Amino acid sequence: MHSGGERGDMLGRDTMSDSAAVLPWLVIRQDDNGNRYRVGRYATRDEAQKIADGLDSRGHKQLYWVERVEQGARP
Repeated sequence: MHSGGERGDMLGRDTMSDSAAVLPWLVIRQDDNGNRYRVGRYATRDEAQKIADGLDSRGHKQLYWVERVEQGARP
């Protein structure tokens, strides 16, 4: 018998690898304290870069950049 946590973890891994294959580009935000957050996932680098540039131009002190997720890796 599987507990809810084990099943959730298994489903999470499957979903992550599917998402990485379809939406491999991440926009990451780093705040003033060095904490990093995933803002969103995108199909193309250009799409992700447009989002990052738009967020970066808002005048906040946070830093935004684009990264590619490797298949099989967890962001």
